[in-house]
Formats: sequence, structure tokens, C-alpha cells
Amino acid sequence: MKMALRWALGICILFLTIGVAEVRGAAWQEVATPDGGQARQGQPAGQAYMLPPDKLAKAIELDRIRNILGMVAPLWSIAALWLVLASGFAVRLEGWAQRTMRQRWLQGLLFFALLLVAITFAGLPVDMIGHAVNVAYGISIQSWGSWLGDQAKALGLTVAVGTPVLLLFNWMVRRWPRRFWLGVWLATLPLLVLSLFVAPLLEPLFNQYEPLASHHAALVDKLEAVVARNGTHIPPQRMFLMLASRKTNGLNAYVDGIGATKRIVVWDTTAGRIPDDEILFIFGHESGHYVLNHIPRMLAISAVGLFFVFWASTAFAGMLARRCGIAWRLRTSEATGPSLGTRAGFVVLIFALTVAGFVMQPVTNGISRHFEHQADVYGQEAIHGLVPDPRKTAVAAFNALGAAYLEDPDPNPWIEFWEYDHPSVKNRANFAAQYDPWAKGGHGEFFDR
Repeated sequence: MKMALRWALGICILFLTIGVAEVRGAAWQEVATPDGGQARQGQPAGQAYMLPPDKLAKAIELDRIRNILGMVAPLWSIAALWLVLASGFAVRLEGWAQRTMRQRWLQGLLFFALLLVAITFAGLPVDMIGHAVNVAYGISIQSWGSWLGDQAKALGLTVAVGTPVLLLFNWMVRRWPRRFWLGVWLATLPLLVLSLFVAPLLEPLFNQYEPLASHHAALVDKLEAVVARNGTHIPPQRMFLMLASRKTNGLNAYVDGIGATKRIVVWDTTAGRIPDDEILFIFGHESGHYVLNHIPRMLAISAVGLFFVFWASTAFAGMLARRCGIAWRLRTSEATGPSLGTRAGFVVLIFALTVAGFVMQPVTNGISRHFEHQADVYGQEAIHGLVPDPRKTAVAAFNALGAAYLEDPDPNPWIEFWEYDHPSVKNRANFAAQYDPWAKGGHGEFFDR
């Protein structure tokens, strides 16, 4: 989902696992829809989402690469953190920080800042491969200089935000060695909400935004009709055009932020290039996340889940410290054994949380897919009466989604279960093609008309 919740969860992961996960973006590009349900070679008969032969071959190739990178990236992060501990790098970095700075809090800032830099650089090769693949398949047109510039900005934000947060969490471990996980959990909750609010304020660091009305006044009028119907209360002053064409050939539109920062964003690769009806469906889907309270519901689920994740990860980290602490040269005491409260010991906790994040990935993605399906239904219902045929509009939009990012029309079910935070385009398009609750005078699930 391209909405503010993704920023919240991403920043939470930054705070807790120091990992970088690349998820599949929601892009939209119009392509010809299948005629008469005739399947092209290699695609199931009657399927609503299909690709022409040239795109199909590329999609199958790219899907294999994505599947490999999707599994390698988190395992690479886990391996990098293990190496930081097993090589003694964490202990040596802590010792150097203590010799360099006199004040303890400055030692902590220096240690965690350099740790974040080291982990980011460790993951850079995988990220570079991902960018090279996107360029090779025509999804990205961003130059390496621009891409590296964005990586530098992201690293700067990571260090500026993550360093003091990790310092706070490390202090909690020392202050409450037996119940620190409860304090970390409580501190994480407001950070999640805050990240939702500030996400739109950080996005201009990476892309340029202009008023949508200045470029597509007619589209703004149509979007206001959907806004009036679903009650999201987003005025034209909060509708923006993102100049995405400088970096990508993908198509997208989304809603993000909360309260005073809530806004609509349409990429310039989308507005004017696909029919406005499809943009209305995309917006209906995104606004559904707000109307259906997916953000507070996901925050509540995350809060409950993180409670148990922190508790279990603390136990796992303690076990690792006891078994491997001597080999990792962690500071120990006769009373408590290897300490998680030291800077190097805290890396053990980060490692445990990273492992937990990988293990929990199918669960979090399953919840996300459920909400995305609800938003698909809401989006199709939101444009009923505003477009001639909501089913055809939704199917065309999903065909665009698949074509823009070359998604395989027949993905591996196991990969979809583990890695997809959205249902596959195949499943989404097939559902949209048959969803017609108004056919016999009925009404939708979320609208009475």
C-alpha cells in the first residue's frame, strides 16, 4: 500500500531492526485488456490480468530475480549483523568510541551513528543490484548519480533519527535490565504515530511536488467528487503532482499523512497518461485505507504484535548473549553474565529483532493483503455511478499495475504468501472482473448505493 502507514512501519523497522526492506510498489499503467477471455501463450484462460508475449517473457524473468532478491535482502541483513558481532567489530567500535569521547552519551551517539553507517553500507550491494535490475528492465530511468544521492539522503535521515532513538533504547536496557523491553515498547508507540504525521514533510527531500490543480484542474474536480462521496475531507490545496518522470516509468497515485499533513499525490507519469476514471479508482482504493480505519487498526495490531515480539526477542537475545557472549567478547559479570546493556551487547538485541522481523514477514504481509483487498473493494464501490463501468475500470487499472512493474501473471503461491504485501495482480484483477453487487439491484459492502 502506498500510504502513510508504510512510512510508520518502515521507520519502526529502522528503529528496531536497522534493516532496509524493498517492497513491491503500487504502480499503474494502462495496457490493452484481453479480448474475449482468450489467453495468450503461457497465461491461464479466462484470466483478467494478462500481458503481451514480449512483456510476459520479461515479467517471468524479472519475477525470478525479484524473488531471489526478496529472500536474499533480509538474510543478508541478518548475516551482516552476525558478522558485526562474531568478528568483534561491535566490541572494537565500542572501545574506540570510549577512547574518543569522554561523555557517555557522546560515546553512544558516535557508536550508533557509525553502526548505522556500517550496516547501511553492508546492504548497499543488494540495493545496487535491485536498482540495476530496475534500470535494465525499463522500470527505472534514474541515473546512478541521482540514485546514490537519494541513498545518501536516506542515510542522513537514518543517522539523524535513528541514532538518538537507539541511544534512548540502549539507556532503557541499562536502566531496567529485566523489563527494558516494556519501556522500549511503550516508547515505540508514539514514534509510530509521529512518523505517520511527518512522512509527507520528508518526501520533498527525494522528489519535487507541485499543486495538482496547476496542471490538471479537470482531474481535481473529479477527485473532489470521490472525496465528497467518501468523506475523506481533502481539499484541492492538499492535492499534489509528484514529478516522478525524472526517475521512473512507473505510474502511481496515493494518499498519505494524517491530520494537517493528509494529502493526495498523483505522479506526473500517471496524470494525463491513463484515463481519469482509472485514477479515480486508484484514489478510491487509497482513500479506502483511511475511511475503513486501516491505519489505526494496523497501528493497534502492530502495538499488540510488537509487545510480544519485544518480549520474545529479549529472551532470544539473552540466550544468544549467554551462549556466544564470550566468543563475541561481550562484557560480562559473574552475577548476570554477558550484558545487553553495553553498546556491543545492544547489537545482540538488534540482531534478535532483525531475525524476528524476517520470521514475522508472512504474518505482517498477510494482514496487509487483507486490508489491501478491502481497499480494492472500497475503491470499486467508491466509483460506482461516477464511471460507466467500475469493473472494466478496475480491471484496466490492475492490468496497468502489472504492466508497469512487469508482474508475472502466474506468480509462485509460496512467494506470494511470504513476500507480497499486496495480493497478486492476477488475484486482484480476477476479483474485480467478477465483483458486481449491483447486478440484481443490490448494493456494495461499504456503500448503500
